[in-house]
Amino acid sequence: MTGRKVVIGTIGSDSHMIGAWVLTNALKEAGFGVTFLGAVVPQEEFVNAAVETAADAILVSSMYGMGILDCEGLRERCIEAGLSDIVLYAGGTVAAPLELEKNWPEVEKRFRQIGFNRVFPNTVTTDEVIRVLKGDLGIAEPSEEA
Repeated sequence: MTGRKVVIGTIGSDSHMIGAWVLTNALKEAGFGVTFLGAVVPQEEFVNAAVETAADAILVSSMYGMGILDCEGLRERCIEAGLSDIVLYAGGTVAAPLELEKNWPEVEKRFRQIGFNRVFPNTVTTDEVIRVLKGDLGIAEPSEEA
């Protein structure tokens, strides 16, 4: 058990939640306390759930290509709610597919500009997200020496 808590769901009008569900299960297996909000989740619900559970991170999924628009303002809402240090991740098809394919560095830059710590393409593995999240939360990996 990591002792760390995360909130995860699919933001805005996006009803695609399989990726978020798969990541939810992987996070639970990795020892995280997970609050899974499901699909079509407004920003306010992410923030309220993070406050209620004392979450360390919010993970936003978006597969319909409008993630950047749906995520704008989330960092500000977190700050207003007293969550200025919460880790924010977004992942999936967070922008138009052609933009993702040809201009990923710009997509990453845009997410950083709106206050996200990380953004992942829809090709990321659950293992990579968990590894990066543990690093961002300062969770040490157990030693392989026994």
